[in-house]
Amino acid sequence: MASAAEQLASNINFSSFSKATDLKKRIWFTLGALIVYRLGTYIPLPGIDPSIFKQAFNNQAGGMLGMFNLFSGGALERMTIFALNIMPYISASIIMQLMSAISPQIEALKKEGESGRKKINQYTRYGAVILAAIQAYGIARGLEASSGFGASVINPGLFFELTTVITLTGGTVFLLWLGEQITQRGIGNGISLIIFSGIVAGLPAALAQTFELSLNNGVVALIILLVPLVIAGIVCVERAHRRIIVQYPKRQVGNKMFGGESSHLPIKLNVSGVIPPIFASSLLLMPISAAQFSAGSGPEWLTWVTANLGRGSLGYILLYSSLIAFFAFFYKSIVFNTEDTAENLKKNGGFVPGIRPGKNTANHLDFIINRLTVAGAAYLVAVCLLPEILISQYAVPFYFGGTSLLIVVSVTMDTVGQIHSHLVAHQYEGLIKKSKLKGRRG
Repeated sequence: MASAAEQLASNINFSSFSKATDLKKRIWFTLGALIVYRLGTYIPLPGIDPSIFKQAFNNQAGGMLGMFNLFSGGALERMTIFALNIMPYISASIIMQLMSAISPQIEALKKEGESGRKKINQYTRYGAVILAAIQAYGIARGLEASSGFGASVINPGLFFELTTVITLTGGTVFLLWLGEQITQRGIGNGISLIIFSGIVAGLPAALAQTFELSLNNGVVALIILLVPLVIAGIVCVERAHRRIIVQYPKRQVGNKMFGGESSHLPIKLNVSGVIPPIFASSLLLMPISAAQFSAGSGPEWLTWVTANLGRGSLGYILLYSSLIAFFAFFYKSIVFNTEDTAENLKKNGGFVPGIRPGKNTANHLDFIINRLTVAGAAYLVAVCLLPEILISQYAVPFYFGGTSLLIVVSVTMDTVGQIHSHLVAHQYEGLIKKSKLKGRRG
């Protein structure tokens, strides 16, 4: 059932869009910032021969490199100044969320409200800079030591390593600043839109590559049919909520009665979002990428990993599914603390009908959220296994499922929702101005 805000948004007259000057300025600013980002993904890193690097990259793009290149919008494939993209910031954010579950100090900061959130964001930025510098140094050393990528380094040495660290770290910091500017002055979440634009930028090439494959008409028709069905399924699941009724008792203040109304506590079906597939892919592709880099010269266990855990193999699919399910349950315990929620309801006088406040409410919420997480984990596994099947059987690019499609659909929904909110606010402002004018005339 749609909420009141959704019903109001569905009745918006989009002819008012032309009159919403502030919204148009925000959209133009967002588009301009994303164009700047896309231009930066074509500026090569100093000291690298792009043509030689791209040829070496294409030979080893099936593992972790392919995944990172997807999120960087092709910047890693071209080894540009934005090759790291904002992945260090995402890693730092995940680390901070994990630390909040084991560190009392960070947990206390989360409970301080806006001031605590600002401190956590500041620590996350510092962590992103440190991770970016470490990753940039690792890239510089790896390029020099690799037999395949080493030929792309024009003048290896300390100066190349220093310039690589400064350039790649500076590129990440600039993208963080650009993302914050989009969030404040544009429309949507800036960090998410940067990832979104990088993924979408690769869609034309992926479509062209798909149509160039020698597929029979039945497979092509199946793919054309699957894409809208999968997108529709993701939209339905991401919008799905379980609403738990919360009742507030009546109380008397002076001669007036307050309270007595009922509300609801919405819990998403997919509580953990896109984090489980990202974690699972990173852990699983790391040894595979290491095995590819070693090219048979590494230890025996890497050779076994390549033979038994290659993409599309039964071992890979089973392990990938298990990791997604594990991280779905692990991450939901971090983002939704049932004990804190039950305690906050108790402090505000709220209770779930038929459930005693306190520990019983926490157990009731645990029971509900665990069942939702089972369904959410099954949904994530189904969406993420689709591209693995298409890759292993038909060599179709994995833009048509998995983490990339989840991110694209989620960011699109969030951005459209914010545009609706701005249009609703603009309509309210117009109504208020009209009522003031009528009041003055009367």
